[in-house]
Amino acid sequence: MKPKTVFLDEMTNPELEEFLKRHHTVFIPVGATEQHGPHSPLGTDVFLPKEIARRVALERGDVVVAPALPYTLSYPHQGFVGEFSLRIETFMAVIRDVAVSFAKSGFKRIVFLNGHFDNTYALAYACAQAAPDMPADAKAFPFNHWDGYTAEQMQAFGMHAGVGETSMVMAINPDWVDAEKLNVEHPRFPESKTKSAALHTAFFYSSPGSVYRITESGTWGDATGATAEKGEAFLEQGTRSVIELLEDMERMLAETPIR
Repeated sequence: MKPKTVFLDEMTNPELEEFLKRHHTVFIPVGATEQHGPHSPLGTDVFLPKEIARRVALERGDVVVAPALPYTLSYPHQGFVGEFSLRIETFMAVIRDVAVSFAKSGFKRIVFLNGHFDNTYALAYACAQAAPDMPADAKAFPFNHWDGYTAEQMQAFGMHAGVGETSMVMAINPDWVDAEKLNVEHPRFPESKTKSAALHTAFFYSSPGSVYRITESGTWGDATGATAEKGEAFLEQGTRSVIELLEDMERMLAETPIR
């Protein structure tokens, strides 16, 4: 019997028990609550992975979508009113405990579908921390919703509050975007001898408030060309890549069993 909903928090306990008799995969969207320029909502990084998770669950029929984690690591945006963060230790502890809890409830594939770049490394290590306390046949792992994009698609997607994120929000709900305030802004990095991205990375991710200091609006890129049509294409690519991830992960676990 097909569940009446793909969202775990809309199920009754008997419905969840019935689901777990046949299936074992849960998506936990992980995002952020932070400014996204003058035009996009603070919940952008939550809305995008949640929508992709919803689409995958509807298509496959063997996945449930858990409530999203909206407060994570947004230190570069300190200085803006819209910035809400956990300490990295707290964030990793939450991820670890959530993974272990879902595993103990019977889920064997716990996918943290991430929508916020700053979470990437802490999320992966938190999943590793959870592993010793999980059943041997359970696996928690992260996946960024953009990981399946080609280099060309990543170039087209842009950066923070740019054309990609803004377009995807438009595709989900155009009322969430203030189209009259779509803007373009690129960070004001000083001239440097380091020509790779290393200097920018070292400054950006280790400096609280870095985005606040190098932008006026909080936008990093060009959102003026955002459209719902572009957003739908990005959402579709994200959906396809997550489906491929699940298939590849099962194949990898089968071919490299845990010892």
